[in-house]
Amino acid sequence: QVQLVESGGGLVQPGGSLRLSCTASGFALDYHAIGWFRQAPGKEREGVSCISVSATSTNYVESEKGRFTISRDIAKNTVYLEMNNLKSEDTANYYCAARQQGLYYCSGISSDYNYWGQGAQVTVSS
Repeated sequence: QVQLVESGGGLVQPGGSLRLSCTASGFALDYHAIGWFRQAPGKEREGVSCISVSATSTNYVESEKGRFTISRDIAKNTVYLEMNNLKSEDTANYYCAARQQGLYYCSGISSDYNYWGQGAQVTVSS
C-alpha cells in the first residue's frame, strides 16, 4: 500500500524552527519527485519546495528562500523540510506529495502529484 506520512508539525514562536518529515511506505522515495505544499485557512494550496530524483531542490515561495531547506534520507525513505526563522504567515497545514518522474523533474503544482500525505499542522504564534 502506497502511503506518505508527515510528522514534525506543531506550535512554534516566531523566529523558531521546525523540521517536517515525510516518510514513504510501499514505494521508494528516491524514484520520485517529492514536493512540499501548504494550505492556510481560506487560501489555495501552494507549492513550497520540491526535491527531484537527482536530489536537485527547488523553492517556490520567495519569502521562504534562505529559510526553508528540503532534503532526503534514502535509507530512511524520508524527505525533510527544515524551516527556520518561522513567521506567522508560515502558519498552514503542510503536505508532502510524490510523483514518479525523470531525474530532474520538479513541480510546484499540486495537480502534478499522484500521492499525498494527510498533512501536518504548523502554527507560528507567540
